[in-house]
Amino acid sequence: MPLRLPDKLPAIELLKQENIFVMDYSRAHMQDIRPLKIVILNLMPLKITTETDLIRLLSNTPLQIEVSFMKLKSHTPKNTPIEHMMMFYRDFEQIKNEKFDGMIITGAPVETLNYEEVKYWDEMKTIFSWARTHVTSTLYICWAAQAGLYYNYNIPKYALPQKMFGIFPQRPLLPQLPIFRGFDDVFNMPHSRHTEIHREDILSCRDLTLIADSEESGVCIVMARGGREFFITGHMEYSPDTLDKEYRRDKDIRDDVRLPKNYYFHDDPSQMPMVSWRAHANLFYSNWINYYVYQETPYDINKIE
Repeated sequence: MPLRLPDKLPAIELLKQENIFVMDYSRAHMQDIRPLKIVILNLMPLKITTETDLIRLLSNTPLQIEVSFMKLKSHTPKNTPIEHMMMFYRDFEQIKNEKFDGMIITGAPVETLNYEEVKYWDEMKTIFSWARTHVTSTLYICWAAQAGLYYNYNIPKYALPQKMFGIFPQRPLLPQLPIFRGFDDVFNMPHSRHTEIHREDILSCRDLTLIADSEESGVCIVMARGGREFFITGHMEYSPDTLDKEYRRDKDIRDDVRLPKNYYFHDDPSQMPMVSWRAHANLFYSNWINYYVYQETPYDINKIE
């Protein structure tokens, strides 16, 4: 089944070139099927890139999905045309009375700030609270994972001595969970962050379950409320060249930028990146949609509690 996307969204044409079946709203309204409603709060600077990355993963399911995009009223993006934001995004105030089967909250380039120093922190707190009563299952990614754990469970973050940058092997700790159906004993995940959360803080909170971690990159995925919340410290959604672009951007600005680990063939940045996380990324999102969104959400979406 296709994804239902806003008419003229740039990701539509990009994904059609990859033979991914997407359907704009105009065509989708001709079908009498209730799609799953997924809202994405996109906090990443390059909105169109992130939209495309997430939609690519959401497309790997036989279920019909209607995707909406949320933006913050208290923050104006600098790297995305205002026309794009006005056409495809809605403020929280315009969405707050709706209910959604699933939600994705992305990372944001503010991780070195204390949460209370982030200028849109008050709005984020409101959205975190709203998601608990208006969404069946929510994925929190990277900074959003740390922020959600802090707001909902008082889990602190800690500065890293060096940036966690590269592709790191992860281990499912509860492989019997539906979210890991079809997973191998080890899976890879891209990471790009300056802060971390500590294992002992997660393990000491009775409301949280650590379900995947890494000897090198630490806490990977935390689950709460029986799968109504997943906190992911890395970026399964990244495209093959995302870390490459970040590396080349930063090394032209600073002289302390290290190569992303386990990324380039032979650790040679003149060669192509070595993609080793794509299959598990598709599987993770497919499992999330099937087992924690589709099978848990009521047919009458207004009955989400």
